[in-house]
Amino acid sequence: MKEIYLAGGCFWGVDAYLSKIEGVVETHVGYANGHVESPSYERVCTGTTGHTETTYVKYDENKVSLEKILNKFWGIIDPTLVNRQGPDIGSQYRTGIYYVDDADLPVINKTLEEVKKKYDKPIATEIIPLKSYYKAEEYHQDYLKKNPGGYCHIDLNK
Repeated sequence: MKEIYLAGGCFWGVDAYLSKIEGVVETHVGYANGHVESPSYERVCTGTTGHTETTYVKYDENKVSLEKILNKFWGIIDPTLVNRQGPDIGSQYRTGIYYVDDADLPVINKTLEEVKKKYDKPIATEIIPLKSYYKAEEYHQDYLKKNPGGYCHIDLNK
């Protein structure tokens, strides 16, 4: 099993979308790459912790490739926006690909080069190693499964 951490704005929709990909065996949401230990949602929302709302993705590389997951991810975000996705604004809504295996970097960069061809503006999505990750509060986990019709900036039918 392999893992990657993906940030694409509000983590509820990113989680719901990625969890539907065949070969993805586990997802959950949390806060990545900030400078505060064990942050709360309320604190992350202040924009002072440095964290971004992020989805943890565990996948079976024999069933789905990282390239396929990333291509689907790129398709649900606007990678040119800074600290924003849909109507959500703030540094916690920036986009990012946070990797834990340096061997994944060539695949990440390959998909990035393909995405760059689709936009006239620079790509703002962070691509950096995961430094820290704290699982979000339980009420955020599987939020859209628990709350059908709840807020989501992503078209979950893509």
